[in-house]
Amino acid sequence: MTSKLEQLRSMTTVVADTGDIEAVARLKPVDCTTNPSIVLKAIGTSIFADKVKEGVAWGRKQGGNNEAIAIAVADRLAIDVGAALAGIVPGRVSTEVDADLSFDTEASIKKAHDIIAAYKARGIERERILIKLASTWEGIKAAEVLQAEGIDCNLTLLFSHAQAVACADAKAFLISPFVGRILDWYKKSTGQDYTAETDPGVVSVRSIYNYYKANGISTIVMGASFRNTGEIEALAGCDRLTIAPNLLDELDKAEGTLERKLSPEKFEAVAPIKMDEKTFRWMLNEDQMATEKLSDGIRLFNKDLIALRNLVSKELQLAAA
Repeated sequence: MTSKLEQLRSMTTVVADTGDIEAVARLKPVDCTTNPSIVLKAIGTSIFADKVKEGVAWGRKQGGNNEAIAIAVADRLAIDVGAALAGIVPGRVSTEVDADLSFDTEASIKKAHDIIAAYKARGIERERILIKLASTWEGIKAAEVLQAEGIDCNLTLLFSHAQAVACADAKAFLISPFVGRILDWYKKSTGQDYTAETDPGVVSVRSIYNYYKANGISTIVMGASFRNTGEIEALAGCDRLTIAPNLLDELDKAEGTLERKLSPEKFEAVAPIKMDEKTFRWMLNEDQMATEKLSDGIRLFNKDLIALRNLVSKELQLAAA
């Protein structure tokens, strides 16, 4: 019998949530997703040691103060990681707009343009890249502009139906609802344990998936941030699932029949929601979990972004000594 991973591949596009080059080469996902945490971890490995040295050498030739140079080198390293992944996977690589721009539409658009230009300079066209933006109102509005320009976007840190509806209205290419982080919040809030079927993160993604299919919405639903393989199996059949290497390995070793849980042909009719900024902000405000996890997610990504820039800054100082 084929492994559960191979069965999952037959019904869902499998994406790797990692910057681990060796794991990606071994597990052969279609796409890869990155974020500041993943980039920070990746450049700490021996595989990217030369890229760090190259980046620091390049930075020392640039004008400006040390902080500005550190930011530029950190940006360069994020593209280095993405380019390495793009050289392995046949599909797309997601690269994140800085978390500290999550509430600035115009700056997010500019940053997205810079990311696309940096990849193009390496011979990687925009069709291979997804621009990751936080699912704030401002991030969603930035995605709307970018999508109209032909730059596909991955709306991340998505925890609520309101965010999913607004992303669909913006014609986002793809959304990443965070299954595991939703579960984390509910376990801490209620003190309860959940099965795969009652998992609030799984229930949320199923609801979003149903809403999209029932209303003919083409935006791709890609479940993310998994805590266990049970959550993944409960979403078998979802458009895409982005999974960490350790869970991909577990699925690869698991035997038994994997039941399809989601299908584009099977959905319950549900009326479309009319979304505007006022409605979005109110619905998000009324969802305590989504409000807290969105805020927390932005802070955590920004923390790792700052850590990446600080690491580069120290390397620049050492090189100058």
